[in-house]
Amino acid sequence: MNTTNQSPDTEKTKESLNFIEAIIEEDIREGRNDGKVHTRFPPEPNGYLHIGHAKSICLNFGLAEKYHGKCNLRFDDTNPVKEEEEYVESIKEDIHWLGFRWEGEPRYASDYFEQLYEWAEMLIQKGLAYVDDQPAAVIAAQRGTPTEPGIISPYRNRTMEENLQLFREMREGKYRDGEKVLRAKIDMSSPNMHMRDPVMYRILHEHHHRTGNKWCIYPMYDFAHGQSDYIEGITHSVCTLEFEVHRPLYDWFLDQIVTGPYRPRQIEFARLNLSYTVMSKRKLLELVEKKIVNGWDDPRMPTISGLRRRGYTPDSIRNFADRIGVAKRDNVIDVALLEHAVREDLNKTALRYMVVLKPLKVTLTNYPEDQTEQLETINNPEDPEAGTRTVPFARELYIEQDDFMEDPPKKFFRLAPGREVRLKSAYIIKCEEVVKNDRGEIFELKCTYDPETRSGSGATRKVKGTLHWVSASHALDVEVRLYDRLFNDPDPAGHKDKDFKEFLNPDSLKILKDCKAEPALATAKKGDHYQFQRIGYFTVDPDSTENHPVFNRTVPLRDAWARISKNSNR
Repeated sequence: MNTTNQSPDTEKTKESLNFIEAIIEEDIREGRNDGKVHTRFPPEPNGYLHIGHAKSICLNFGLAEKYHGKCNLRFDDTNPVKEEEEYVESIKEDIHWLGFRWEGEPRYASDYFEQLYEWAEMLIQKGLAYVDDQPAAVIAAQRGTPTEPGIISPYRNRTMEENLQLFREMREGKYRDGEKVLRAKIDMSSPNMHMRDPVMYRILHEHHHRTGNKWCIYPMYDFAHGQSDYIEGITHSVCTLEFEVHRPLYDWFLDQIVTGPYRPRQIEFARLNLSYTVMSKRKLLELVEKKIVNGWDDPRMPTISGLRRRGYTPDSIRNFADRIGVAKRDNVIDVALLEHAVREDLNKTALRYMVVLKPLKVTLTNYPEDQTEQLETINNPEDPEAGTRTVPFARELYIEQDDFMEDPPKKFFRLAPGREVRLKSAYIIKCEEVVKNDRGEIFELKCTYDPETRSGSGATRKVKGTLHWVSASHALDVEVRLYDRLFNDPDPAGHKDKDFKEFLNPDSLKILKDCKAEPALATAKKGDHYQFQRIGYFTVDPDSTENHPVFNRTVPLRDAWARISKNSNR
């Protein structure tokens, strides 16, 4: 037995095991596969990975880490019609960004095409596979129903010699796409419809991104997957719950080729379903192709690249995956839990800066016109090591338009005529006059400041409201993109009689081009994370330039959707 794979033998660890870990630990105790743990992450390179794949990545790589094993990255590149090298590179980047490293070089199902072909010929020679000339639609119709047996193909009893010759001719390119397929000969009356003579190979005269035009027949997933696991020495083939009904077929194919004690084992877990989110690759591709979003990395997309661009952190996604755990049955996770994990992580690390999204000018009439002060402010109260910085303070400032009301309600603790508020890390000010333009719109406030109330000076006078602000003469002009949930329905894809696009949130993106930021943000680099005081968490977008800084909102400070839902139910 390989003792390096022994699990920690503590009561606490045993109590906290999920069901997959319990299976693995039992396998280790019994010496199955010499006590080794070798997992794999097997994505199809036909799109960008999304948050559901992130859960699978964390699980497969996490199991390998926990049990001192290995995890392969293997691309299931068996359908050249939909696969592109762009997707391959994006998948590798996503896995690295999440903080994982695969064993050796990336693997590909196409690495094993020759071996898979030899095994297919072996099944033909054993009388366990045959070439069928029927169209795909006819074969599908003949499968029957779960309560009625399927119809046996008229080509099922071809001789071994004829099947072998036809299969070799399929490889040589003598037939058109769809003209013939290779099927396994199992049981057309099986209660599991996946066992009813499933297709093993189909003809596709398409250029493959790795093998070029060498092949014109390609194995189906069910035939390629288990055999690839076997070739690579995978011990635990962890996949999502929809493959549970495929497991008997996975095992049947292995029964035909396994010759020694080693054998991979398929284990299924519930896939991640998030509220207010579409997780179907096909639907995500539709959003991209119809330009409803700005590409796969649009910050509104649930893709890992989209979440990265929006400002989500690897730690927040990994913590989220740990928090939701591993289930045996499908359920829906509230997307607010993911957003909370992001807030929780950024709260510890993001520096606090002041940015005014919708500027309203404030003139301090009793402040010297030619004076500028440098006021000290804390970078992150959650991180004592983050230190402090200074912000410039002068006679003319900007505050948020929403932080002033001319006729406020009783519990409005921000600025109003005759009222006082404190400016963050600065002074208490009082609104003395409201200046309007010819259209009756407020464009400036005349205020006074109390020089005895400077923050940090020991002043004891207190007011209820504290506002963020920016010095007008020092302000940095920035663009801010306010991203929100792409859909306004908890289950946009769950309405059978409606198109999921009917539930698109019209307010999922608001672009504010005239925002004012404190000058220190001029040095912000792409991918940096910040908390804009009283607004939310933001990151620097890749579109950002030195002359045109662009910030994306990652998440608000609080779950605004929860309040909206609560109010709508009143």
